[in-house]
Amino acid sequence: MTDQPEKMPLTSMDIAAEKREALKQLFPEVFAEDSIDFDQLKRVLGDWVEPGKERFGLTWPGKAECMRIIQSPSVATLKPMRDESVNFDETDNVFIEGDNLEVLKLLQKAYFGKVKMIYIDPPYNTGKEFIYPDKFAETLDTYLAYSGQVDDEGRKFSTNTDTGGRYHSSWLSMMYPRLYLARNLLRRDGVICISIDDHEVMNLRSVCDLIFGEENHVATISVLNNLKGRNDRKNVATSHEYMILYGNENFESYGLPLTPEQLEQYKYKDSEGHAFALRDLRKRGGADKRSDRPNLFFPIYYCKETKECSLDRQSDEHVEILPMLSDGTDGCWRWGKKRVSENLMRLHAKYNKAKDKWGVEYRVYLDPKINGDIDDDEADDDDVEFERTSKTKSFWWGADVSTDHAVRQFKELFDGMTTDYPKSPKLIQRLLHMATKDGDLVLDFFAGFSTTAHAILELDKQLGERRSFIMVQLPEPCALESEPAKRGYSTISDLSRERIRRVISKIEAIDSSELPLSGTDAKADLGFKSFQLSRTNFRIWEGEAPTFESELDLHVQNVDPSATPEDIVYELLLKAGFPLTTKVKAEEMAGKTVYSVEDGALLICLDNEITPALIDALADADPLQVICLDEGFKGNDQLKANAVQTFKARAASRETEIVFRTV
Repeated sequence: MTDQPEKMPLTSMDIAAEKREALKQLFPEVFAEDSIDFDQLKRVLGDWVEPGKERFGLTWPGKAECMRIIQSPSVATLKPMRDESVNFDETDNVFIEGDNLEVLKLLQKAYFGKVKMIYIDPPYNTGKEFIYPDKFAETLDTYLAYSGQVDDEGRKFSTNTDTGGRYHSSWLSMMYPRLYLARNLLRRDGVICISIDDHEVMNLRSVCDLIFGEENHVATISVLNNLKGRNDRKNVATSHEYMILYGNENFESYGLPLTPEQLEQYKYKDSEGHAFALRDLRKRGGADKRSDRPNLFFPIYYCKETKECSLDRQSDEHVEILPMLSDGTDGCWRWGKKRVSENLMRLHAKYNKAKDKWGVEYRVYLDPKINGDIDDDEADDDDVEFERTSKTKSFWWGADVSTDHAVRQFKELFDGMTTDYPKSPKLIQRLLHMATKDGDLVLDFFAGFSTTAHAILELDKQLGERRSFIMVQLPEPCALESEPAKRGYSTISDLSRERIRRVISKIEAIDSSELPLSGTDAKADLGFKSFQLSRTNFRIWEGEAPTFESELDLHVQNVDPSATPEDIVYELLLKAGFPLTTKVKAEEMAGKTVYSVEDGALLICLDNEITPALIDALADADPLQVICLDEGFKGNDQLKANAVQTFKARAASRETEIVFRTV
């Protein structure tokens, strides 16, 4: 209730708008994107309209244009930023500043099918602005203007508001090509995890069904991240968001670490000191009746003297134990006879005095190596236990995944500075436990404040493991009145890189004796390589050259004079299919500097004077690929031809092709 009177409009009533609003109240199903589907209105009123080629599926204005965006190749590059990096030459972690659409295109060749887990927290479509481009024309040129790399004032990325009338379509057009390209990077056992709220959760599910396949939907998890609730909604204070998971065909969850309460169940020890818990062997829940699984109904015999179980009654004194339900009817065991006979030493008979009833329990060891492979055709997958893990539930709660916890973590790193809607590193670590192991690669192309990198670095340090990450973040300006801007951070990407640096410094300051596991110093990767999206280092002919001489100049001297050798090397190695973390070493061959990539698998020579001796030296190094600058041959076609023949001869002698390219 406001203490101010309602403003009297000074215009006449918008009759058409009023009638549309009245119609929406009666027939909301005939509206799409705030427009009326007149055929659907006729159907609702009983006048059937043939649907023609209508079929089930998600569509929106601009969907077809998404394929043009996806299929348009990128002419950009990723320039190394050593000054913004930590341990540049040793690390396997990557931070990329740039528009993620262009970056995803650039990563396709080198990272196709190599990413184990993708996590993204894309901009929520709340009707406020989000700045990722959603039009075909707004690609690299728009980004360069936006990020200040070219002088083109007034250019900016698209915004999207609820006053645009098509903000659902714009959001979908922004997301679709990025998800499409991201799928290519996932391993066959990979998974993508997406944070989203209820504004677009249904549309996101539909888009992911299109791209990843409806059958690959793993779960939609509700995450209680704000117990107090946000009062920005009219009728309900929102307390949760969603985590959508889609896995490729071979994805299997590793589960979550056992909680302290779960660990307390492993209170028994065998003769060798191995901890175990006891589980009821009688099947509970669905399909727990004898009629459901007749082959799982049979007697197990218990000898009180030896305290051993068997499948054969060796004495009248042996107790016969059957899987009986609480109502006295026949139930069934979890295991079949074969599995029981192989695990008799793990069985324990238990007498319930109050019910005058015998039952059987089985040991579940904390160490999976002791459990062994107890799975067979008669076993349920749910019965298999793993070390320190349990199957996650579809509802997540707890202080560690809350927004409040995320804010506290951020404040600790940045001396009390706050920011809007951060994610908790502990939330991401739950996903990392479920989806990744030592050595896996994780991608976040809406990196924001690099919570994902924070989570990986701390988890690896704790477990003594070494995952690697790729973070991608647009250099979105920090709001002028925000705390980050007041502290000197001009862009979100600046703040994002600084967070990674501070987490690394924090970890380096920790005494190893304080950590729960030993040997944790050996593997942790405390560094990252920083790159910036930029225009290619090579001049590309984009139309008809004004003169014959200028066309010749373009093809002969096509290297950007401002490009450094390292800029060029990283562009070439990435476009040749080598990851950005591939080791590069400068070597001298025949008096020229040659860059050896991946221990000589790729050799790059940027010298502007190629000699026969250099060609021989390159061939003798036994590479898989060789790249030279075209201008290095000075128009000498004969020298080029000789180089080709030299590489062919070397390849024939070892029966392995040497790919030779000029650029």
